[in-house]
Amino acid sequence: MSLYLHGLGHFHPENEITNRFLTDLDIGTNQEWIEERVGIEARRTVLSLDYIRETRNVDPVQAPEAAMYTHAETGRRAAEMALERAGLAREDIGMLIAGSCSPDMMSPADACTIAAALEMEVPSFDVNSACTSFHVALYMLSLMRPEGLPDYVLVVTPESLTTAVDYTDRAAAVLWGDGTTAAVVSTRVPSRIEILGNTLQSSPAGHDKVVVPHFGHFWQEGRTVQMFAIKKTVRIFRQLQRTWADPGRTLHFVGHQANLRMLETVCRQCDVPEDRHHHNVVRFGNTGAAGAPGVISMNWDRWTDGDDIAVIGVGSGLSWSGHVLRFGEAP
Repeated sequence: MSLYLHGLGHFHPENEITNRFLTDLDIGTNQEWIEERVGIEARRTVLSLDYIRETRNVDPVQAPEAAMYTHAETGRRAAEMALERAGLAREDIGMLIAGSCSPDMMSPADACTIAAALEMEVPSFDVNSACTSFHVALYMLSLMRPEGLPDYVLVVTPESLTTAVDYTDRAAAVLWGDGTTAAVVSTRVPSRIEILGNTLQSSPAGHDKVVVPHFGHFWQEGRTVQMFAIKKTVRIFRQLQRTWADPGRTLHFVGHQANLRMLETVCRQCDVPEDRHHHNVVRFGNTGAAGAPGVISMNWDRWTDGDDIAVIGVGSGLSWSGHVLRFGEAP
């Protein structure tokens, strides 16, 4: 079944956690240590820097109250950009799906609070698969009957994982940033961007390798997860390349924005030229499910007819997914 992308939008909060800020927290890290291991220079956060400095977020139960933005607000802002780029109005959307590593509440769904912020009265629900939530929402839509769906669906991935970070833990503190991405997609109305080759796989045996507990801090089995992410990303990229690569088109790579060193390893193993590898992890950190689509949104005006983008996600669960965005002429 055909699936089309009509518009993408993104939002990042203003507060910036630099490597200098983390060094000054005196948690056993510095600029050289961070850049050598993960290649990240800065991240954005919905928390105030004073709050992090004073509390180190040792009690994450308090973090939502301290946050400057809710998922409803970040989702609204990203969605408005996506709608503008798609040339559509709020009234054109017939369904809203959201997904996040750490939803604002157990209930209601983030999708419902975002829809309310947008003043939309449409079916709204969450499809959560942590960092692969954006991919899973697209995969689910690709399996549905077009006649059973509205013309346009809004997919939103709001992430505020800094509220679940223990800022005495240097391994977690250096990774995470906050951001939100929104996409307008359709199974019924063609656009210049077609979504091809949706895949999704999971290994629930690894469910305990990456965890964001209720009322607790993010934790992962770092080296195991990094090796898993590299292995699966390489495998998906090669599969997409074999199936969709066209000598007359340019194949780009946008992976899960876990850390720059992981992405560089993938590029070396897959022979991806530097000018075809696109990322934002250096300045924005790991923004979970908002990462890969956020990169494409931030480069929205650069994509031209003849561009293909292999978009790949990996995440807890464990799960991995990918698809190709094929840019062509407007129908």
